[in-house]
Amino acid sequence: MRFEDVRFGYDADREILHGLSLTIPAGHSLAIVGPTGAGKSTIARLLYRFYDVQGGRVTIDGQDIAQVTQGSLRAQIGIVPQDMVLFNDTIAYNIAYGREGAGQAEIESAARGAAIHDFIMSLPKGYDTRVGERGLKLSGGEKQRVAIARTLLKNPPILILDEATSALDSRTEASIQQVLKDMTQQRTTIVVAHRLSTVVDADEIIVLEQGRIAERGSHAALVASGGLYAQMWAQQAQERDTDEEAETLDA
Repeated sequence: MRFEDVRFGYDADREILHGLSLTIPAGHSLAIVGPTGAGKSTIARLLYRFYDVQGGRVTIDGQDIAQVTQGSLRAQIGIVPQDMVLFNDTIAYNIAYGREGAGQAEIESAARGAAIHDFIMSLPKGYDTRVGERGLKLSGGEKQRVAIARTLLKNPPILILDEATSALDSRTEASIQQVLKDMTQQRTTIVVAHRLSTVVDADEIIVLEQGRIAERGSHAALVASGGLYAQMWAQQAQERDTDEEAETLDA
């Protein structure tokens, strides 16, 4: 997957990405981090073709994604966003939305992969449990696991995790991180994240600043360099310590 000198702005007079170039080898993971407004989620939106680039191009296996249908492109991509939309229907229906025609055994296999099968089976109605409007009968962590199961059922070769755990508390996030790590194996993955603790295992990390790549490298290399990433890491480490102390006191 390549972004070749990509330029884009939501408004004609305000460019968000300024000639972005990057390559993600098949089966590798790329994490995109940076301050709010740096253009992180814009990259995911362009890949999914919610918008088309205004300069340069995005290619997958050498094909310009602007030259293929949105349907064929999106069939190859799975997204786990910060707030997955759930329908006011059963848990089984919400998981099965990932792939039309999926059978019960496939739904349950996806739920096991998302580490939610046992929870579902503990409910009186199991997979026939209704989740309520926008999933209000489920906790944040349970909704996110349903979203992960839906994406596992789709089984896409390309995966986008767009702030997938940012709405969760630190304990719930930690329990879901291993599920997400397993999910990215053998898939080309883009991880858009604010919390740096969720991207330390990425093959490469890029730090965006005002629509340009300010730094790139592994977690260890970026921390050692003492730049923007290292500053963000130190700040978030302090915040994590404060949060953990507060959670201990609440407990």
